[in-house]
Amino acid sequence: MSFEHAPVTKGLMMGSALTSIVGGIFDVKHYLHLQLVPHVSRNHQYWRLLLHHTAFSNSSDLLIAVIVLYGVGVHVERQFGSVKFASFTVASVLLATILEFLALILFHNMGINQIPSGPSALLFSILYQWYRLIPPAYHFRIFGIAGSNKAFMYILASQLALGHLPGSFASAVVGLLTGYIYRSELVNIKSWRLSPSIIRFSTRFLLPLVGSTRAPRRSTRARPETTHQVSSPDVGNEEIIATARPSTGTEETGGSVMREWVNELTGRNEQGTTGVRVPTDAEITQLTTMFPNMQRAVIVGALQRRLAFLLFQR
Repeated sequence: MSFEHAPVTKGLMMGSALTSIVGGIFDVKHYLHLQLVPHVSRNHQYWRLLLHHTAFSNSSDLLIAVIVLYGVGVHVERQFGSVKFASFTVASVLLATILEFLALILFHNMGINQIPSGPSALLFSILYQWYRLIPPAYHFRIFGIAGSNKAFMYILASQLALGHLPGSFASAVVGLLTGYIYRSELVNIKSWRLSPSIIRFSTRFLLPLVGSTRAPRRSTRARPETTHQVSSPDVGNEEIIATARPSTGTEETGGSVMREWVNELTGRNEQGTTGVRVPTDAEITQLTTMFPNMQRAVIVGALQRRLAFLLFQR
């Protein structure tokens, strides 16, 4: 797992974490939740409709949201592409804002008067895309109950949906409905994209703030690189490092035997270095006839390792 080809997801995680921390430091989190009465209906604080998407109210919600966003957002962005995924996030936030406002108006008499702060609706909209696009990697069964690797993300997401009832559950439902509307043909917003000027601005100024998203490159070597090398007339170029200090009389002999054995096992022995018999031309020809597609170097290496194994068994 990495953020390769997923800079928007990384930016969302960094942005939500930064705004939540800043809101806690300056003690302004009471301005971030969305409440119909009295903030919107009486005080006309309509800026809360968009501002409540910016930060979470506590660290536990932030931690769960970051884990879920990392688990699902990276896969969805790689499927969509960064431009489409960024357009999807903007459209989801705008649509979720309208639906949350309507939900507060329609159901405030039933106790839904407040929506907790945080981009929970956007998170559940992304979760719906992940549910529709990404197949499970494996399945399992516990006490007769079937499940898959995706169940763990659903369990974490349910903590957000049930954390601040009933407002958190309403936000989760709105997010799932937003994701459904985006994928359906009810409203043709799948083809909408951010303007090229916004994309150029984000690429030039915002992308450097996100940092590198390139995955760490793993070595293709079967053996680790040499830790220490010593060049001298009487000692080989490769030195085997041991944790125990050898005795004075057997230091050179022990090192030579160990180096000889490792060289034979790895197929790096050369004629004249050790006493192990070098494969004859007849043996090489026989294996070449049996495996005509194999290279000569591979066959010689296999014979050398076989001879070294037989010598070690003696």
